[in-house]
Amino acid sequence: MKNITILGATGSIGSSTLSVIAHNPQRYNVYALGAGSNHTKMLALCLQWQPQYAAMANKAAAQTLQQALRAAGCKTQVLAGEESLCHIASLPEVDMVMAAIVGAAGLLSTMAAVKAGKRLLLANKEALVMSGQLFVDAVKKYNAQLMPVDSEHNAIFQCLSPNIQTNLGHCDLQAAGVSKILLTGSGGPFRYSDIESLHSVTPEQAIAHPNWSMGPKISVDSASMMNKGLEYIEARWLFNASKEQLKVVIHPQSVIHSMVQYQDGSTLAQLGEPDMCTPISLTLAYPERVPAGVKALDFTEIGELSFIKPDFARYPCLELAIDACYSGQHATTALNAANEIAVDAFLNRRIAFTDIARVNSRVMDKVCATEQASQLDSLESLIELDRMARSLAREQLS
Repeated sequence: MKNITILGATGSIGSSTLSVIAHNPQRYNVYALGAGSNHTKMLALCLQWQPQYAAMANKAAAQTLQQALRAAGCKTQVLAGEESLCHIASLPEVDMVMAAIVGAAGLLSTMAAVKAGKRLLLANKEALVMSGQLFVDAVKKYNAQLMPVDSEHNAIFQCLSPNIQTNLGHCDLQAAGVSKILLTGSGGPFRYSDIESLHSVTPEQAIAHPNWSMGPKISVDSASMMNKGLEYIEARWLFNASKEQLKVVIHPQSVIHSMVQYQDGSTLAQLGEPDMCTPISLTLAYPERVPAGVKALDFTEIGELSFIKPDFARYPCLELAIDACYSGQHATTALNAANEIAVDAFLNRRIAFTDIARVNSRVMDKVCATEQASQLDSLESLIELDRMARSLAREQLS
């Protein structure tokens, strides 16, 4: 029986993780749950799973949760504040930590799990987007075990040899015979739309992903392919890939989750239903496989599989991310921060969909020209740069 902490328990990844645990109750125990401010959902989860701890970043939400749990006779101990998420990520009783808090908000608690030497199920891509080299070096230093949860990175992981799987961040793709990693993406809901029409799309249209069920922010990122850009940066660090070894391919059906090409001409692909329970179950059980509650593919019903080269005129955010990836940590941190502000503004109808890329580009350019861009040697300096980029993004909005 393994004890698990779930950071981002009230989100979609948290729900999928709990679903996998429900299919394997003899193997996993929910020891702690963490979230931001959704005390209503956290209350329901605590009553169902009876964890030892429930941590809420929002202190007012934590107080409301504590009162409700006390009234219900639930003995779960409630913790409050950002530091409480770090606490439940590093508890000595915990074997595994699901890091699924969206955005930069999840960075500190994710790093806390690394420093505690946990098996880290990484669904927070910003940890690598923002802290890259610092993060993979910490994984090695503290003997943590890094397991990618994103369906694309998990697919790549499954197509690689064990010596790569157990040395993420410091592996040698060329020595393992890998010639190229093919990162697939659906292209989102606007892959066939006229580019001129993208200026007028609504938040409702942008979050209507054709294949996956995700939160609003990630759905907008998928529509702009910023999500794929962030995954590109994440893949660069996870698999220690050069620009020549990493390529994005649009695959509208989302059946092939990613591929690895080898020097002998072979291409290995991981296929499956678009359900996050599959990659989550692998990260929980690796190197074993356990039931995930997901049906196997019926190849007689799939139909055609198609592939498209990404058009940067349609997806400028993807091009920005690829450029930032090999420009340095300052560029990727700035891009991620600006994008969070810009997407929020779009969801609140303050800017157009096409303005997201404009805000991101201007902020990245401004940050790259600052003195702070060359002084990133700690989490604190990265967080400060993140704050500066957000401030610059808000200035662009006004």
